[in-house]
Amino acid sequence: MITLEQLRSNRNALFWTLHAAGWGAYAIAQYFGALLVERRGIEYQLVIGIAAVAGFVLSMPMRYIYRALAGRSPKVVIVSVLLTCYTIALALRVVINYSYKWLVEPDWQFKTRFEIFGGAVSMTYLLLCWSAIYFGIKYYESLQKQREAALRSAALAQEAQLKMLRYQLNPHFLFNTLNAISTLILDNQNRTANHAVMRLSEFLRYTLDQDPMKKVTLRQEMEALDLYMNTERLRFGGRLRLEYAIEEPALDALVPSLLLQPLIENAVKYAITPREEGGSIRIEGRARGAMLELTVIDDGPGLRDGNALVEGRGVGLRNTRERLAVLYGEQHRFAVLNRHPGMRIEIGFPLEKATVAPEPAKKSALA
Repeated sequence: MITLEQLRSNRNALFWTLHAAGWGAYAIAQYFGALLVERRGIEYQLVIGIAAVAGFVLSMPMRYIYRALAGRSPKVVIVSVLLTCYTIALALRVVINYSYKWLVEPDWQFKTRFEIFGGAVSMTYLLLCWSAIYFGIKYYESLQKQREAALRSAALAQEAQLKMLRYQLNPHFLFNTLNAISTLILDNQNRTANHAVMRLSEFLRYTLDQDPMKKVTLRQEMEALDLYMNTERLRFGGRLRLEYAIEEPALDALVPSLLLQPLIENAVKYAITPREEGGSIRIEGRARGAMLELTVIDDGPGLRDGNALVEGRGVGLRNTRERLAVLYGEQHRFAVLNRHPGMRIEIGFPLEKATVAPEPAKKSALA
């Protein structure tokens, strides 16, 4: 049995199903109309059956004629449709009138040669309705195709933009990290530099394996962040203090991969590196109703004039904000706030739960 979905995907099957259903409905309507005028004889019912079959057969060419009209001017289409419907209506009335004469009233004689075409106008109206339904379905299909093409185009543009935004982070991150490793080597801290290179390779392997379009759980995001922080801990030791305050329900929420890394990188660069005593970074996460809220807080110098772009923090912050805008539109929140001391970055977007729990990592940032 053909399903509705199969009919939608198979235009040929859809046409013949609707074509048969239409002429079947015509036969049923004629049958009940005959009952109202008390024409219950089997002969009249045969005439109705012949009319429905003849209509089914004679109207089949209309599909191919209308296909040939594609791209023509409206005037040509209208004239062609009217001529087609009237011509087929004439042929159909000949079949109906002759079958009526032979089966119902054998003694009935046509007064003129044109009487054999009697009723052609009313049959033309019926065929015009057939035509209107045909063109209506074609127009609907055309709109659907245009809509699907627009959606595909938007999806491809979104994917390209997201990949561009994600890949912008790698050169920025690599520059900062390699610069830090170079500093370790100049300070003759070769063992520490070697460990830093190993941690960097682990983190880069993770970033290369991740699809920029893929979302991961917040738990996986924190574990990836821990790979990055291992490199930074080698540089700063006890000067870098990291604190997690993530509620359990939020850990299974889905987030864009490597969403927090540029924010933490900014905090390390501007709140930890310049200060001899170092500083602290706090990451908070919570599920609030239908929203996931993430916060990154540092105790650095904050922002002069409250402007992150002026302070040079624009790449990571702007990139994160644009990724959220592409993914969630107006349903997201991204705010950069000054604290005393430090800076607070607040992120909010719709809460999505992972359908399958991720495999536990060998080493978790939350352990």
